Amino acid sequence: MSTFTKPSTYRLQSISTGRIFNDTGWILDDDQSEQPTLIRALYDKRQIDVKGDEFGIYKFADWMPVSTYLKGSSAPVTYKSDGLAKYLGLQNLYVTFSGYWPEIGANMRTCSFKETESYTVCARLVANTDKTLVVASAGNTARAFARVCSDNDIPLLLCVPEDRVEVLWFDEPVKSCVKLIASRHGSDYFDAIHLSNLACALDQYVMEGGAKNIARRDGMGTTVLSAATTIGKIPDYYFQAVGSGTGAIAAWEANLRLIADGRFGKNKMKLLVSQNEPFIPLYHAWNKKSRTLDIHDQQMAREQAALIDAKVLSNRKPPYGLAGGLFDALLDTNGQVLTVSNEKSREAAKLFLELEGNDLHPAAAVAAASLIDAVNSNLVEKDAIIMLNVTGGGEDKFKLEKELHYLKPELIFDIDPDFEEVKFKLENLFQ
Repeated sequence: MSTFTKPSTYRLQSISTGRIFNDTGWILDDDQSEQPTLIRALYDKRQIDVKGDEFGIYKFADWMPVSTYLKGSSAPVTYKSDGLAKYLGLQNLYVTFSGYWPEIGANMRTCSFKETESYTVCARLVANTDKTLVVASAGNTARAFARVCSDNDIPLLLCVPEDRVEVLWFDEPVKSCVKLIASRHGSDYFDAIHLSNLACALDQYVMEGGAKNIARRDGMGTTVLSAATTIGKIPDYYFQAVGSGTGAIAAWEANLRLIADGRFGKNKMKLLVSQNEPFIPLYHAWNKKSRTLDIHDQQMAREQAALIDAKVLSNRKPPYGLAGGLFDALLDTNGQVLTVSNEKSREAAKLFLELEGNDLHPAAAVAAASLIDAVNSNLVEKDAIIMLNVTGGGEDKFKLEKELHYLKPELIFDIDPDFEEVKFKLENLFQ
């Protein structure tokens, strides 16, 4: 990889108030806003200058809030579909693939687009705090952050449900700067988030921030930058499976920057996002055009989350209704929330493997299934420019080629742990 030259220059803007201010450190919120809101990076460079592939994800660094380039990254790869496009009768279907597929130049070692956010978040972090980063995850995000932090010697505390720790596999052992703690059997992603919040009440830890972190969203937005700079135009339709919806928010924001760039068209992609049945709270809320999610029975939500194939889509507290969140993204793009059964997602995964030549993560299979349903329901025109965001794939291929190493939990906590217990056990975990 080429040497780091100059960080991007930008300011921050509150979506709720429009207030513009400087990024003075690890800022995740607008402390002057009276309502919940996301903040957004306003980059000084209006037209992006895409660097060479040797820069990895940092080929898009003009629109990333980074102060350094970390080693080991890979960018999403966009290609025009042949097999799936012919099967569906589509003239302009483009697949943006984030995962492991060396034959097309995709080399994400954790097989997930979560690497787009981990390499960006950590490259923002290193100059802004000396605290230990805390990340909550249902699997793929944890694997991505563990890889980048291990490779670059960045302290990291992972919080993952115990039932999901088996997804923390790697092709090389993870260094001791990365520690894993878990919420006990029967817990879900929301419980892992709760555990991470308790950890961040301690001075030595800092919350990664999820959707609130501009680096996470602008890293994920590189999928759309990959598509638009490959195609030469902003796509008409965007398909992705969502749990939190952060990737779709990021896609919308990247779309707005591309419009301002002026070289890729003026259209807003219609966001067609999908959830895995029976866990579909975003679908219910959006169909009522409500900013509020209706999840009153937490145990039922856990049970529904346990039934879906795409466990990473089981976020019970997504950034949906706040200013700049998924509701606003869907509203601004005339988007829709679709639903897909386990059976249909499995069928789509088989079809993609047969027609395109690689395996899909369950969430990516949900997105592919929603595309198939949309075509069959005439929701998209056959000549439209369509972007299918494959958020993970190539895992089967990767595991056949590599010897795997697993990260085990240092500690396992109850689903609703006592804060004093968490404090006692975590204060000296990294010493």
